[in-house]
Amino acid sequence: MSRLGERAIVLGASMGGLLAARVLADFFGTVTVVERDELPDDPANRRGVPQGRHVHALLPRGARILDELFPGILSELVAGGAPVWDDADMSKLYVSYSDHVMVRSGKLAVDPTNPMAMYMPSRPFLECHVRRRLQVLGNVTIDGGQDVAALTSTADRKRVTGVRVIDRDGGAERELTADLVVDAMGRAAHTPAFLESLGYGRPVEDHIVMHTTYVSQLLRIPPGTLKEMLCLISPAPGRPAGMFLFGYENDSWMFTVFGMVGHEPPRDLPGMLSFAQEYAPAHLLAAVRAGEPIAPVVQHGLLVSGDAICSFNPIYGQGMSVAALDAVALRESLRRGVTDLPRRYFRAAAKSIGVAWQLAAGSDLAFPEVEGRRTPSMRITGRLVDWVQAACESDAEVGGKFFGVTALVDPPTRLLHPAFLYRVATVNLRHRQRDAQLRQAAVAGPADGVTSLPEMLSE
Repeated sequence: MSRLGERAIVLGASMGGLLAARVLADFFGTVTVVERDELPDDPANRRGVPQGRHVHALLPRGARILDELFPGILSELVAGGAPVWDDADMSKLYVSYSDHVMVRSGKLAVDPTNPMAMYMPSRPFLECHVRRRLQVLGNVTIDGGQDVAALTSTADRKRVTGVRVIDRDGGAERELTADLVVDAMGRAAHTPAFLESLGYGRPVEDHIVMHTTYVSQLLRIPPGTLKEMLCLISPAPGRPAGMFLFGYENDSWMFTVFGMVGHEPPRDLPGMLSFAQEYAPAHLLAAVRAGEPIAPVVQHGLLVSGDAICSFNPIYGQGMSVAALDAVALRESLRRGVTDLPRRYFRAAAKSIGVAWQLAAGSDLAFPEVEGRRTPSMRITGRLVDWVQAACESDAEVGGKFFGVTALVDPPTRLLHPAFLYRVATVNLRHRQRDAQLRQAAVAGPADGVTSLPEMLSE
């Protein structure tokens, strides 16, 4: 690819920054990643990624992009012990969306030409592998232990020229110049304040205030205890709480419970189990009780890239995949040169971010206690999604298409196709008719000429 400049700087070495650096390496002579933390050689949690101590998964779209940027890395993750769900076998999952438990047996109906593999490395394990791949590139340097003091600009304030950094050990300050700077510092991003200091004003922000608190316990559960490799229970109307139980490398499991709008989980394992007792299947809680805690319980409350441009409610697991989509938007924008680059990049990134934001926002705003802007289209979408989720309880084809959308592989418009809507309507009508028959049988009994309950259940 043609070189667009001599030097690019990325602020932040989390997933968004690492993926941005990989893309920039194809277009600039050198790429420097500036990171506050000292970065370990092996997988380890670090201060700058507090969410790394909680549950993570790599959605199918994010996994595909990662393997495109670093060919073969997914095979490396699996070889290192990271679990992968790649056979569409629903008996390996326990997934409940808004109290709709997805079909528990058979295979999800997915297009064989459009694979839907989901990978479950822990966050430190994944970041370590990505850093190692990035560091073998000859023109990329990852510079840890550096605080970002400020961005620099030309005298007329029309162009960013670089960044001032301070060494955390010695306190020495230096200025790094660059043709392009990418802010990937997540919620600590400097860009809004910097734009304000230059007289441009802060970008307009859209906030949804859900007051989510989540608490996680890393466990080692004996092999064979569970047939499932992943459990996801989302909040539901009247129950703004849920849980995750994900299998990771080295027979480790992450157990997470979360609450929204003031429903705060206890910060100890017995309390977490009690918190989840209302909505979690008994066999999953029994597996957690059989596990051995291997880390302390932790609690977390809630060009720019990744979380610096848009921060998601972490319970939906979208963050890393959206960061990957941001990297793709950056790559496609750079292929057309640097002319009007910011405008083109933000326009491209906004498309994928908008899809993920609407999916998450619609779920959050279903709870009346959540603060945020509600639109008529969101209410209609919420009803449609609930209708689709009800059909997912028993129909693998509906479940497959819904999973494709939530995995960010397919556009939400797939849920509006007439043939799909007809199938959803048919499945739900069959549910209602069957439920009505069961209620009638329970009241009247077979003596009144109604099909017996055992006979209906065997149909």
